[in-house]
Amino acid sequence: MNKPQQKLNFLDATLIVTSGMIGSGIFIVSADMSRELGGPGWLLLAWLISGMMTVFAALSYGELAGMFPQAGGQYVYLKEAFNPLIGFLYGWSLFAVVQSGTIAAVAVGFAKFTGVLIPQLSENNILLQTGNFKISAAQLLGIFTILVMTLINARGINYGKLINRIFTSTKLIALFGLIVLGLFFFAKADVWQQNLSHFWDFGSYVAGKNGQVVYTPLTHLGLLAAIGVALVGSLFASDAWNNVTFIAAEIDKPKRNIPLSLFTGTAIVTVLYMLANVAYLKLLPFYGNPNANDVVGRGLQFATNDRVATAAATMIFGNSATIIMALLIMVSTFGCCNGIVLASVRVYQAMAKDGVFFSRMKDNNRFGVPGFALWIQFIWSSLLCLSGKYGDLLDYVMFSVMLFYILTMIGLFILRKKKPDEPRPYKAFGYPVVPIIYILFAAFFCIDLLIMKPIYSYPGLIIVLLGVPIYYFWKPSGSTNS
Repeated sequence: MNKPQQKLNFLDATLIVTSGMIGSGIFIVSADMSRELGGPGWLLLAWLISGMMTVFAALSYGELAGMFPQAGGQYVYLKEAFNPLIGFLYGWSLFAVVQSGTIAAVAVGFAKFTGVLIPQLSENNILLQTGNFKISAAQLLGIFTILVMTLINARGINYGKLINRIFTSTKLIALFGLIVLGLFFFAKADVWQQNLSHFWDFGSYVAGKNGQVVYTPLTHLGLLAAIGVALVGSLFASDAWNNVTFIAAEIDKPKRNIPLSLFTGTAIVTVLYMLANVAYLKLLPFYGNPNANDVVGRGLQFATNDRVATAAATMIFGNSATIIMALLIMVSTFGCCNGIVLASVRVYQAMAKDGVFFSRMKDNNRFGVPGFALWIQFIWSSLLCLSGKYGDLLDYVMFSVMLFYILTMIGLFILRKKKPDEPRPYKAFGYPVVPIIYILFAAFFCIDLLIMKPIYSYPGLIIVLLGVPIYYFWKPSGSTNS
């Protein structure tokens, strides 16, 4: 078994953080969030809350990363703070749905926007249909995309690093350019003033079957619940920031570079996300009509297919915006998917070393990367692509993802008591206040989802709990650290 080599520097680690976070979410989810909330100010507040939570979590995870600078990241933290079962349930969730489902969803997202340029590759080109089951050209292109990334990353960390550098840098520059143009060169003063005049209005907006907008006023308690529901979009768009911890064993000076990259990466993306939404509001009316024929009439709320960024770009580039945004989102999703493919398998490798997953996953190939784990991940992600259910699965697990974040933050307190003498090159900023604030906000989010979206939250919990019998199936086959 080849020992992993430390070939990733601080820049690479920061790009892994930003790459995982920026996929297609920032270009789409604001439309649904604005329909849930009903006012520009609340939309920005929801993004601010998501950004604050993400940065607070990153500041706290830095301590854990410094304590355990090894492959597996959050899996290791949960195992050390609680027990091997809790760590396995996290790793199982990653493999079953969270990371594999995200890879599938982002790869098909890449394919969908490729279909904007090449209609034969779009989701509307159905190649096979049997009853309700159908396979589109976009699904097959998504699988091919994952195959290409798996081949690249199986050849060694340097190849995955190069792809990550090129695509992540490109999308950061492009997103920044779009923001600058929207804020300073093409902003519509009348649109911004109109949005300001309704800044703190709130209510729920839904497009009826006939295209008419159904407005439902909200109480202040209802607004609080709506913010929790809206956070699903912004938190999902901000997720995967912790991927860098999975690949800690291959990062140079991990005790310094991982904590620093966590903060730097999450802070950069949070600022970009906030500015992007302000740019949307300076270019597009917040309110709109789904029956309107132009981007101004449809507004931010009812942008075609929820593609808010494309609608905003139309105000800058005119009819060329569709092609420009398709190219940008293709770059963004390809880079995002590559970062997840690169990092995720290190968790499965750590589980295999503990004897609770496929034993061959523990070994590196001749290029010094977990090749077998990469191919198992490819097979499962491809099956999720074919199922067409990856989007539903991701909705189900957002609750569980946040639950594991809460447990990890609680683990920070447990490890302070359990291992007080363990070296901590970096101590969590603002401890204990910052992690407590995160736990409270994340707990509100989870409770809100249990009440408001039980159809999503309870199935997510079931998926996690399915890991319990699977853990005890694997456990006798190898020794488990405990």
